[in-house]
Parts: sequence; structure tokens; C-alpha cells
Amino acid sequence: MIHHHPADDLLLGLAAGDLTGGAGVLTASHVESCAFCRERLRTLEVAAGMLLEDLSPAALSADALARTMAAIDAPPPSAATTPGARLPPAPEGMKWPRALGDCTATPWRWIGPGMRWSRVTVPSDPAAKVFLLRIGAGRKLAMHTHAGMELTQVLYGRFHDGRELFAEGDFDETDSTVHHQPEVLASGECICLAYVGGAMVFKGMLARTLGALMGM
Repeated sequence: MIHHHPADDLLLGLAAGDLTGGAGVLTASHVESCAFCRERLRTLEVAAGMLLEDLSPAALSADALARTMAAIDAPPPSAATTPGARLPPAPEGMKWPRALGDCTATPWRWIGPGMRWSRVTVPSDPAAKVFLLRIGAGRKLAMHTHAGMELTQVLYGRFHDGRELFAEGDFDETDSTVHHQPEVLASGECICLAYVGGAMVFKGMLARTLGALMGM
């Protein structure tokens, strides 16, 4: 049962095609696993289509037809672009979101006892700060806040950050008004996909140093 969902502005951006890069990947990953948000997205897409019908026609570029036909004739994506083909190993029974199909990621890297991370590269925005975090049962991240928006999609397991419990499929959006310390439940490890729109502001010196090394 999914209890936490993206805000309407994120879904509206996705429906309009304006939400790209890290935020787009995070939001699309949630929509894949959430029937409720898929229906919300369809409603917003219908509304956007109705608005388009009221717009005045615009002239196309001279090569618009040629570019469209070239895209239609392009070969299908190779197996290398399927989710998981260029991502670190996932636990048995877990599948990577299709939204990560064009992304690449580093192998799992150690950041502390029972904690690993992987940097994800989004082709449409290579500079976007997108990460996979794999945290062991009972482990917790350092206390922190955010200099900008942070989006988190739970892919596997559960954690509690002092505000709410977030389980598989749940989505969280935080900013500088939130100070939290996510802690994974003792029942098993947790894997999250995260996008950081600004720097994460850690409380401790060691955590700040690790965050800087990770590009967080």
C-alpha cells in the first residue's frame, strides 16, 4: 500500500513534458509503481490536451517531417538500455524502474558500515545529482537538511525519518524546512533512488566530508 505520492506540480510537469532530468526520473519511477498516480497523470494529460486544442496553430520547421520519419525508422533500443543492464546488482526479487532504462550508474560504493551508494547519470542532464542508496537493516543516515529540493523514491524495504514511515513505492519531497535522519527498519535493508536539487546540509563534520566527496 503506497501512502506517499508526488505533489501535483511534479505530476503536472511530467504530463506537460517539462519535468526532465533528475526530478523527471524520480517522478516517473514513482508513477510506474503507483496506480493512483498513473490515474492522476492521465487526468492531467487530458486536461493539458484540452488546453492545446484552444491554442492557435504554429508553423513547423522545414525539416519537421524528415526528423519525424527518421525517428520512426530508427532501430529499436538495444538490450543495453533495458533497466538494470547498466546499473549495480539489485537484491533478488527487485527490479529497477523502467525510468532508469537509459541511465548508467557506478558500482556500489562503501560509505559506512552497512551503507553503500551509486551515482546515477541521467542522459538528458548528466550533471543532475541522482543517487542510489543501499542502507542495511537498522542503519541510519546522518542528520541533515537540504539547501534545495530533495526527492526520494523507495525501491525496496522501509525507513522512518522521524516524521513518517516510508515503504516500497513511497515518494518523499523535502527542502530546507525539513531536518531528518532516515533510519532503516530492522526487518531488512532499504534501497532508495534520490535526487538532490541543491546540496545536502549534514550536521556532523564527518558526514559533511563524506557528502562533499559523494557530490551531495
